[in-house]
Amino acid sequence: MPETPPAPRRRRWLLPSLLGLLVFLATGVAVFWGDLVSTALDPKVPFQTYEPPPGPDYGKDTAWYLRPHSPSPRDADVFFVAPTTYDGGRNWNARLDAKRANRQFEDVMAPNYVGPFVSVGRVFAPRYRQASLYTLTTLREDAREARQFAYGDVRDAFRWYIDQDNGGRPFFIVGVEQGGTLATRLLAEEVARDPLLKGRLVAAYLVDTVVPADAPPIGPCVERRQAGCLAAWAPVYEGDFDAAKRLLDRALVWTPDGRLDNLAPRPALCWNPILGAVTDQPAPARLHLGAANATGLEWGARPAFMARQVSAYCGGGVLHVTKPKSSSLKQAGSWADRRKAPGFNLFYADLEADAKARLAAWRAR
Repeated sequence: MPETPPAPRRRRWLLPSLLGLLVFLATGVAVFWGDLVSTALDPKVPFQTYEPPPGPDYGKDTAWYLRPHSPSPRDADVFFVAPTTYDGGRNWNARLDAKRANRQFEDVMAPNYVGPFVSVGRVFAPRYRQASLYTLTTLREDAREARQFAYGDVRDAFRWYIDQDNGGRPFFIVGVEQGGTLATRLLAEEVARDPLLKGRLVAAYLVDTVVPADAPPIGPCVERRQAGCLAAWAPVYEGDFDAAKRLLDRALVWTPDGRLDNLAPRPALCWNPILGAVTDQPAPARLHLGAANATGLEWGARPAFMARQVSAYCGGGVLHVTKPKSSSLKQAGSWADRRKAPGFNLFYADLEADAKARLAAWRAR
């Protein structure tokens, strides 16, 4: 019968085994963490049998993130379609009163992405029953239907704005990430088909958005001082060799009958924010006017600009951007936060200057 090893020897053997097990478990969790979180965000109910949250009444202030009431010296407007802030879980589409999602818009998305446009116009930013972050991580038909459903709110908000608030003023349309995809359809169905509205459109900026180059909803901005045009781009960091392919392989664009379908193998449109044009010419960092991290700033406060942080060029329908130098321009936060629009804007000052130039061009036209 084998002898039982002495207690100290057993402890020496047990400790490395436990450490090895903990390392194994930690590695497994790290590798599959994204899958675990994504699974937790899955509503686990077919969209066809899902009952969406109550819809907005755009006649009420509570249906808007931002809507001006006092007189403004600005003689143009900005219609802003917000990016994804709702993670998911119980719902395919966010409740209008989702506290964490709304707080993320106010603290992160508005200062960084609405901020560049407050100097050119009054801002109208509707709340809408946005599709959850989970719908952006899967190509399931349920997820596509949730994103198509979100468009109905954005369309209704735009129609209300045009009928009740616009008053014949020139306007910009700005959409970021999910908001950019929804704004693409808005341009095609509400603006491009109406000569009067199309004539009042100063420019459309679709940030972090893939748009088909062979059928954009309106003509692209091919030079700096052009009005009534479209600026759309989807960025990847230079050196991540698979990022562009992954981005375009998963990109969904609108079909003429209002469905979301894969972009591939069609080409994507790429506008360079540093050069202010659709071009494959590289933009050196010396031309970069400034990035900004405005997260947490009081609304209306102007952030400090960080110029010459990045260079960029369009290649294969994607904007290739060098990694910024400042540590405040690094994506951070939870797994979910790192898959949303970043909490900074690499082209804050560039977009502000571009919007002012296009408004001047619209007036001159």
